[in-house]
Amino acid sequence: MKRILTPLILIFSIVLTACSATAVSTASIPVFDLVTRIDQQGAVVIEITPLNFNSPTDTLEFDVIMDTHSIDLSMDLATLATLSTDTGVTVQATVWDAPRGGHHIVGKLIFPAMQDGKSILEGAAKLTLTILNVDAPIRIFEWVLK
Repeated sequence: MKRILTPLILIFSIVLTACSATAVSTASIPVFDLVTRIDQQGAVVIEITPLNFNSPTDTLEFDVIMDTHSIDLSMDLATLATLSTDTGVTVQATVWDAPRGGHHIVGKLIFPAMQDGKSILEGAAKLTLTILNVDAPIRIFEWVLK
């Protein structure tokens, strides 16, 4: 009886150990919703969709759509946009990759993902993209930690 019971206990122990392996924690990696935010102030509608919050490289990128029938959209949005976190970090946009002028603009707004050698997302629970003076004094787009 011992000859059968000992191997069975050993096999049971191995199976139990394998099935109860500890999962790797991803709690330190913030996961943000990637839902499009829309601001309809004034004569310009702006839609912004984050592209890589949850897998950033050296930049954080946003798809931007601006629509109007009365305002010329020839501005450099990079000079008007900042990205800030609830941890107190604020960065200026570095690139506005879009055609200049017109009434229906689709482009990409790019921010640095690092400041002082550290990810701006580290410890953040909320991100705020602010755009100034596009037919409204201020437009605010927010994303929160899931």
